[in-house]
Amino acid sequence: MTMLAEHVDGVIGVDTHRDTLAAAAVSPIGAVLASTDSPANARGYRHLLDFARQQVPGRRCWALEGIGSYGAGLAAFLGQAGEQVVEVCRPKRAANRGGRKTDMLDAIRAAKEALATEHLIQPRLRGEREALRVLLATRHGAVLASTAAINQLKALIVSAPDELRAELRKLKRPAQIAYCAQFRDRPAQDLEHRMTVRAMRSTAQRVQALQAEAKELENEILALVRKQAPELLGLLGVGPITAAQILVSWSTRDDSARKPPSPPSPASRRSLPRPG
Repeated sequence: MTMLAEHVDGVIGVDTHRDTLAAAAVSPIGAVLASTDSPANARGYRHLLDFARQQVPGRRCWALEGIGSYGAGLAAFLGQAGEQVVEVCRPKRAANRGGRKTDMLDAIRAAKEALATEHLIQPRLRGEREALRVLLATRHGAVLASTAAINQLKALIVSAPDELRAELRKLKRPAQIAYCAQFRDRPAQDLEHRMTVRAMRSTAQRVQALQAEAKELENEILALVRKQAPELLGLLGVGPITAAQILVSWSTRDDSARKPPSPPSPASRRSLPRPG
């Protein structure tokens, strides 16, 4: 496999942060041509593009760190401008790092890493792919929060006063959640009983709200999957969450015109995960 250095006249390495971007232009042999920095906003993106056009007017490539986070805006801007962009992994850094000097060294390192590697990392697609990713991440957060709230309700039931615990003992978990969510205040009971009822009601209602949120997000995910790759939903053991994760993990900028992976053979379907 040929190296990137054989196909470009220079690489622009960029170290990305929340508020600032440090960039360095590096020649194919690793010589630093120039460096600059800019704010992480639209004006800063245009400054970096002008810098790149001046320092590497011919064939160039951008090597960005953090395309999935602080570098997302710049990567999208460069993609719209028709620039070639690859991603490099952000190295482990000491907690007290910072300042223009170290940021610039990281930008140079990013460019040189892209020149030296045989396997370039293409940026992930945004648009429909990013829509699925943010929905998956938000649903996952809702599911985790719901599980935490259910565990909290379990603990409240275990330590509740005997009379209150007896009301819930024979109910299964979904019924317990629904029952507790409908609790009314009990002014005739003692303070511990009244406050436990209030805590149970609040926790159960939180569980219901989070479960409803997760279900609503799952429906949004299902609609997007049906639009992008409905054939995935026809596979044994593949539900909307699993199908969405396949699409998110597979999609890159270079494969936007391709179809998702072919369905597995019948023999391999037994090893697929359960429906999402």
